[in-house]
Amino acid sequence: MWRHAVGVAAIISAIACGQSTAQQTRAGLLTCDVSAGIGLVLGSQKDVSCSFVPDRQGRREDYDGSITKFGLDLGITGGGVMVWAVFTDTVAGPGFLAGNYVGASGEASVGAGLGANILMGGSRRTVGLQPVSVSGQIGLNLAFGVAALRLGLPRR
Repeated sequence: MWRHAVGVAAIISAIACGQSTAQQTRAGLLTCDVSAGIGLVLGSQKDVSCSFVPDRQGRREDYDGSITKFGLDLGITGGGVMVWAVFTDTVAGPGFLAGNYVGASGEASVGAGLGANILMGGSRRTVGLQPVSVSGQIGLNLAFGVAALRLGLPRR
């Protein structure tokens, strides 16, 4: 039952975030591989390796960073994948995704699990990351609260 509650909360958060970014245009997709980790009751931190593929002309950019969650986080998970649609109201240029993001997070796993993280931030706080698909992971975990994503400058 708690698994369904987390899923419903993630969907409601996604709808609310979608309304706040109505003036932004979609720039592309950000796909992140997330490292395995252990929830430490009040939070967790995992490394991410991400690729941004623009919707229009441009080349793929690869970023490294970390995702930190604050709130209830209990359990252990294997690695996973998160995919976000990238929305912005500024002209996207090389490295524009580098920066810090913050938003709502919820996930549940018993064996295979799912979660969603809705984030805002980046270049002058003008980038919105909305889940395209919920994250896929393996483990035993329950987490909800605030997520912070840090992306460094693109790898060369």
